[in-house]
Amino acid sequence: MAEKISHYGSAIGEAIGAEMQDALNELMVDLADKHGYHFLSTSPIQGKKRLLMFDNFGNDYNVDAVLVNQQIQPLILFEWKYIRYKKHNRDKASWVCSAHPAIRRHYASIRSSIAVLAGSWSSSSMAMMKSNHINIFLIPFDRVCEILDEFGVDFRWGEKDRQKSAIAWKAFSALSNSKKAQIGVEMVNTIKDDLTNLVLSILDDATEREIEAVTLEFRSNLGEVSEYKFDNIDGALNFLNANELKDIFIVGDSPTLLDPRPAFDGEE
Repeated sequence: MAEKISHYGSAIGEAIGAEMQDALNELMVDLADKHGYHFLSTSPIQGKKRLLMFDNFGNDYNVDAVLVNQQIQPLILFEWKYIRYKKHNRDKASWVCSAHPAIRRHYASIRSSIAVLAGSWSSSSMAMMKSNHINIFLIPFDRVCEILDEFGVDFRWGEKDRQKSAIAWKAFSALSNSKKAQIGVEMVNTIKDDLTNLVLSILDDATEREIEAVTLEFRSNLGEVSEYKFDNIDGALNFLNANELKDIFIVGDSPTLLDPRPAFDGEE
């Protein structure tokens, strides 16, 4: 019995995203195995399916994948995200920005976060992720369309164009499993070399550790939060020794709602 499709656009989008995810997982499994690591896209706990990681408060997050060492300590977090319309990207970006920093505070072994984004992503959403120290690789929507053109699937249609989306779904469904898988491979090939090089650089244990920044966060009993950042430990220690800490919650220099938004160096 044929599966009934209520929304052809969503169906083909989910299928394409799944092929991309499978291709990325295969690439990372091969890379991890060659260098003595493990790449996980499901739980390492027997009987569990979802790959859940936790923050310091016990909240769980279902992440797409993680690369771990022989002791199963996480080293790199991964998210694979495909979206067709920009109206969805803010929510997905916000989730990554909330989940990854919280997870990294719990697992001190994590060195980096990586997100492979395919489809239509706004510059503001990508800047938000970069500001949360997430490395981004983008497979643009036009590139996805070009790849599907090669397989006889027209992916250029409006959100409410049910006729063209149905034709696209029919053309995609008629492809063999190997050709569907090749679509995912071609998508990943767009960023494969850069992604591989970054992962290898992150795993390079010869890289000497240096303190890049020191952050002091103070919380008052009323719920106020003051944060101070320094380039080195000496700067933080001098601040602690030179200030009356009871004065750090004076709000005279706090931004107002009338002030412009802060600038982020990673914005284009």
